[in-house]
Amino acid sequence: MPSPAAKPLWIVPLTVATALFMENTDSTVIATALPSIASSLGEDPIALKLALTSYLVSLAIFIPVSGWMADRYGSRTVFRAALVVFMIGSLACAAANGLAWFVAARFLQGMGGAMMVPVGRLVVLRSVPKSQLVTALAYLTFPALVGPVLGPPLGGLITTWFDWRWIFFINLPIGCAGIVLASLYFEDIREPERPPLDIAGFFLLGTGLAALMLGLASMGRHLLPASVSWGCLAAGTVLLPIYFAHARRIAHPIVRLDLMNRPTFRVAILGGSLFRVGTGAIPFLLPLMLQVGFGLDALHSGLITFAAAAGAMFVKALAPKILRRLGFRSLMVWNAVLASAFLAVNGLYTAETPHWIMIALLFIGGCSRSVQFTCVNAIAYADLESREMSAATSLASVCQQLSLSLGVTLGALALEGTAGLHGRTRIEAGDFGPAFVAVAVLSALSVLAFRKLTPDAGAEISGRRMVAATPPALKPRAS
Repeated sequence: MPSPAAKPLWIVPLTVATALFMENTDSTVIATALPSIASSLGEDPIALKLALTSYLVSLAIFIPVSGWMADRYGSRTVFRAALVVFMIGSLACAAANGLAWFVAARFLQGMGGAMMVPVGRLVVLRSVPKSQLVTALAYLTFPALVGPVLGPPLGGLITTWFDWRWIFFINLPIGCAGIVLASLYFEDIREPERPPLDIAGFFLLGTGLAALMLGLASMGRHLLPASVSWGCLAAGTVLLPIYFAHARRIAHPIVRLDLMNRPTFRVAILGGSLFRVGTGAIPFLLPLMLQVGFGLDALHSGLITFAAAAGAMFVKALAPKILRRLGFRSLMVWNAVLASAFLAVNGLYTAETPHWIMIALLFIGGCSRSVQFTCVNAIAYADLESREMSAATSLASVCQQLSLSLGVTLGALALEGTAGLHGRTRIEAGDFGPAFVAVAVLSALSVLAFRKLTPDAGAEISGRRMVAATPPALKPRAS
């Protein structure tokens, strides 16, 4: 294995990016194929929100133990095992013949995703100096953004011309590549002192999150009996506060809530979670609007929706320069407003809107959201010590997946609510406008959190302080 000094900065982030690429490709391909999968399984497309939320809830449940497992068994070992679990879950999805099977297979995929991405990100955070963190995160996310760019048209192509089940076989060669690269370039990082696993906390937090999100996701279309949905909501509402009290009493909780006392981390979690609600709704609402609302096939839908990911990839390399010039606070406040506006604009499209206008606006909106996520992901770790990275990564990842899941759930509830107000049970094109506006308003509320950053917050990471400290060039003396 190459020594740490011999490895270039980009090799570890790009190795982790194989997992992100696989996960993001998988998610965007499924989003594009959702109406076809629903038709094949004999379900309403709205019912497939359970498949999206089950994956995200699985992530939220198992992410908290990812850091402990990496410290206990080694980051390289856990990363490779997670890739294997994700690939097995992919094969189970391809074999699904009903909604329950498909939802369970997505949950299994989430168990693998809960380990591979957070553990990979933890390796990057522990192996890169803070002064190079933004650059390393750009290396990490840039290839991963190729997945959402390729995913929609690829999913549309496979769904239109072949069978949707083939989309899950894409993960197999990518996962194998990740295993090989991790074996070559990952150090098997372990913490010499490991606290005991908080089993009680894992049960309380995992069960509470699962019950709460299942209750929310099953509302509206009677996917479960009403008593079961309300029972899940009640259980989640009871168990989560019990976990919060439990976490304050013990020395090493499964998720450290005391990290929220760090101002930059707290802003990143609160503001980033609100902002991600809108982002979580896009992969669910947009393909449904284009296919169910406007009557496009999966291929043409994918050739439109890929533009958002293309914009995110285009601007990723420019984000560090923009951040260095403007600083975290100014950029995150104004960009949150801009990105939320572009999210709301999606609700103005009609079947007659020229496709090039949709593509252009989705591209610009993708650019804006990408810049915001770069800022949120970087500022979260600005004031943390190396020994806190594992716990911080777990908490940040849990909140991220819950907000994405909540975006899907709220987007679906807004669709169903709008249709219900018009006395319909079937979703129509006009129902999508209020849904996009609702999630855009929630994303815009993130400004309230980002405004609390100090003007020099995260200066060491952004490089803004170093730029400001550089003395101006001396003027030439007059001859």
